[in-house]
Amino acid sequence: MKFTRASGIILHPTSLPGPDGIGDLGPEAYHWIDFLADSQCSLWQVLPLGPTGYGDSPYQCFSAFAGNPYLISPLLLYEEGLLQKEDLDRRPTFSDDFVSFGEVIPWKLYLLERAFHHFRHNPTPWAEDFEAFRHAQAFWLEDFSIFMALKETHGGAPWNQWEAPLRQRHPQALEEFKKQHSECIERHQFSQFLFFRQWEALRAYAHSKGISIIGDIPIFVAYDSSDVWANPELFYLDSAGNPTVVAGVPPDYFSPTGQLWGNPLYRWDYHARHNYAWWIERIRATLQVVDIIRLDHFRGFAAYWEVPAGEPTAEKGQWVPGPGIPFFEAIQDALGDLPFIAEDLGVITPDVVAIREHFGFPGMKILQFGFEGGPEDPFLPHNYEKNCVAYTGTHDNDTARGWYERVDEKSRDYARRYLACKEQDIAWYMIRAIWGSVAIMALTPMQDVLGLGNEARMNYPGRPYGNWAWRMKATDLTPGLAERLAEINFLFRRNPTPTASEEI
Repeated sequence: MKFTRASGIILHPTSLPGPDGIGDLGPEAYHWIDFLADSQCSLWQVLPLGPTGYGDSPYQCFSAFAGNPYLISPLLLYEEGLLQKEDLDRRPTFSDDFVSFGEVIPWKLYLLERAFHHFRHNPTPWAEDFEAFRHAQAFWLEDFSIFMALKETHGGAPWNQWEAPLRQRHPQALEEFKKQHSECIERHQFSQFLFFRQWEALRAYAHSKGISIIGDIPIFVAYDSSDVWANPELFYLDSAGNPTVVAGVPPDYFSPTGQLWGNPLYRWDYHARHNYAWWIERIRATLQVVDIIRLDHFRGFAAYWEVPAGEPTAEKGQWVPGPGIPFFEAIQDALGDLPFIAEDLGVITPDVVAIREHFGFPGMKILQFGFEGGPEDPFLPHNYEKNCVAYTGTHDNDTARGWYERVDEKSRDYARRYLACKEQDIAWYMIRAIWGSVAIMALTPMQDVLGLGNEARMNYPGRPYGNWAWRMKATDLTPGLAERLAEINFLFRRNPTPTASEEI
């Protein structure tokens, strides 16, 4: 896939301002698109858009195909007649600074129930589109909606705690459940219809402004998901449906016991025998939602760390070969050019590089990582190759200012010398450094554009709670900030009018 020289900002929709305690796909999202266009940025990077589960993490979703219903805009539903003023009048008072998921989720579920109620009593304006949506998304939608209805009737318990006939998907038990809970199942399907309807309109607006969207595919899926419940043959599970081996990463300098993620691992031999059909559908569905895909934990396609289920840490594991080049060839044969970014961070072995270079996927460079070594450090901009995506940091890093205030004086001194700056406005000097590099794409979190500190960090990897909550204020998107970004996009030829020679 050929990319052109461009720039953009990382901002998950949950971080947008708005009155309902969490960012959504309503007016503030359109205002955000306008800001990007005014800034001469042509890329918007988001985190996974699926329905969040444990820890509110977008990397632990109930489905690899579904959308997050908490992102549905109540205001847009009101404008369409799916909510009434008295529905919105019950809105609690929410913080503008952070998402309090425990307060937001019941509010959003209440509104979605009200919208479904209004639809059931007056379906005419939406019925045909809803039926078309159910037909188009049949590959995953019924399994997902039954799964969510089952979770609802089981008090949110994970699927391995359900009764055996439902846990093991006995046809008679499922048919009986579908008859008894048809309205609940349809409500979950309708919420998905609303999400994708709003997202498709927002994405079309982004395209009209010259903005492409970078999405994210985590290599692994959550165990408590419709994907695993509905497709147990794709994963290493025992006869009771429990994982026999799980994902993680081994001990390293930063973590003496490694990271035990706990996701079930794929039976890649089964996927290969079926020509990676499930993965092809997953990527096809994602490309209907975003324009470019960041493949999280790309090195897992070369080899992944396998830990026996039940181990308390990731120390006792082994490297197991991944699907490698044949996997991407199958995807390419089915879908054509692959607009992928390879998240190739961490300890990268030659087999990982070989896959990335074979397909020409750009890798990632994180500027924060570059100041702990010397001039040879590959994360410093003068060492970048053109086919890479440069970041000041990502959702997993501290903010640029937070990083600078946390590291030792040796790293701070090297950063000041390298960037030719004093410590004031360190984030913007880092932004300028990657914007001015040869990297085909340059991106930065919105927190760095705003020069925020550690209080605005999005995620601490390995911390099970208290993440994903930061929100931007409505007053942050000023004309002056857009002009400042537009200026560096002009200076470093990252405005949306690249020449053919800038393609890779």
